[in-house]
Amino acid sequence: MRFTSLVIELIRARPRLVVWIVVLLQAALWLFVALVFYRSPPGNLATLLAFGREYQVGTDLGPPLAFWLADIAYRAAGGHMFGVYVLAELCSIATFITLYHLARAVVGTQQAVLAVLLSMTVLAFSSPTLEFGPLVLARPLWALLLLHSWQLIGQRRGNAWFVWSIAAGLLLLTTSAAVGLLLLLVVFALATAGGRQTLRALDPLYALLVVAVLALPYMIWVIRADVLVLPALPQLTELNARGLNTAWLLGSLVLGAAAVLGLAVLNSNWFAAKGEEAPIIYRPPVEPLARNFVYFFALAPGLAAVVISGLFGLDRVIGGAGVALVMSGLAVIVAAGDLIAMRRQRVLRTVWAAAVAAPAAAVVATTLLLPWTGTGEVTTAMPARAISDFFDDSFVRRTNKPLRAVAGEIQLASLIALHSGRPHLLIDAEPQRTPWISQAKFAETGGVVVWRASDTAGTPPPDIAKRFPGIVPEVPRAFEWLVNGRQGLLRIGWAIVRPKGT
Repeated sequence: MRFTSLVIELIRARPRLVVWIVVLLQAALWLFVALVFYRSPPGNLATLLAFGREYQVGTDLGPPLAFWLADIAYRAAGGHMFGVYVLAELCSIATFITLYHLARAVVGTQQAVLAVLLSMTVLAFSSPTLEFGPLVLARPLWALLLLHSWQLIGQRRGNAWFVWSIAAGLLLLTTSAAVGLLLLLVVFALATAGGRQTLRALDPLYALLVVAVLALPYMIWVIRADVLVLPALPQLTELNARGLNTAWLLGSLVLGAAAVLGLAVLNSNWFAAKGEEAPIIYRPPVEPLARNFVYFFALAPGLAAVVISGLFGLDRVIGGAGVALVMSGLAVIVAAGDLIAMRRQRVLRTVWAAAVAAPAAAVVATTLLLPWTGTGEVTTAMPARAISDFFDDSFVRRTNKPLRAVAGEIQLASLIALHSGRPHLLIDAEPQRTPWISQAKFAETGGVVVWRASDTAGTPPPDIAKRFPGIVPEVPRAFEWLVNGRQGLLRIGWAIVRPKGT
């Protein structure tokens, strides 16, 4: 009697259950890492929250939707970062579930599970998981847009126009790359007979109207702010550097999909055991239009993003690697054929689990081991709550007024802005980036100026001393890291700007 593992039988009998189990387990893994090993937000998440609490229609960081949602989640969780982490994981869950529905419409339910499993390995390596922001929010919106685009073009479901228009409008409010992604959808529709037939109806005009209404406030801000300026094209002397940058960006996308390539090689005939009768995952034949749809949106977004980003000298793929590679797993499944033999099942399960868990394991190892090398700082090991509480309490004790604003080094100032009082963030080096508060308003309301202390006297850096003349530095405050190791304590220099009239 041939042996078939329980996992294969579950994929055949309960494919949706398998998808939900693996997606929820991955979300639970990252939430566990955040609760145990994160004492401060990863990346620029604290700055994003400082911008989000202002509810500006637009900023130099891009469209506002991700910032607003982050602030809402932070407030809903009672001023705890757990709410933002949950929001980031909800975006990941929504991405994979939407991708499952799209894959089911193309390759059937059983192979749709394999597409989701492969996509999880791609996004685990190529896209941030807990660092909520435009790159994370754009993934489920782009997946939703692709799903409803296929329903319109491939399945002739005219009732999908309304949800399509909502997803397109929200994507425009999320990332500046949305215009390019929508243009790719238009190009595919015009290039195919089914797409041209879909566009001949009146429904696209109504959908365009809904999209315009949703994006209108941000478009007005963009026009008034005069930010519709592309970076300068490279000079002839810069072409070599830009070409290397383009190659590096392309290599980063390929590296993000390395786990998929590894799994495909392990499942090939080269590694098949002699006499093995591998179980088969079956699908109905894929129609040519569906095959072209999958291949186009698996390749075109990534290639276009790499070329544009490399041409203008950007240090990462515009729109994010998660958006560019979201269809890569489904493309591999479509190319694999109608019958996929699952060879060396135990090895495949082990490699897949390692690929999905490796980024979380790397975060844990970095947090615990890097401090002992003394070669760098782990930003998530900063005691954000202790830092914000100390400077908020110090300001209240000195002035008998709540802390209204904070300035200085952006990373430290953003952590203080997370306090329950939510003081305003002033980027004093570039005050145009924080139009909600100016230098004059800061001097009127008072606030705290912070910087990394380089001596025991807490002498401010020359640029901060120039922008805040007359400040009197206090004795630097030392904070412990999550793991101190061989690195010194985190010493923060600070000064109080007293409110006028005190």
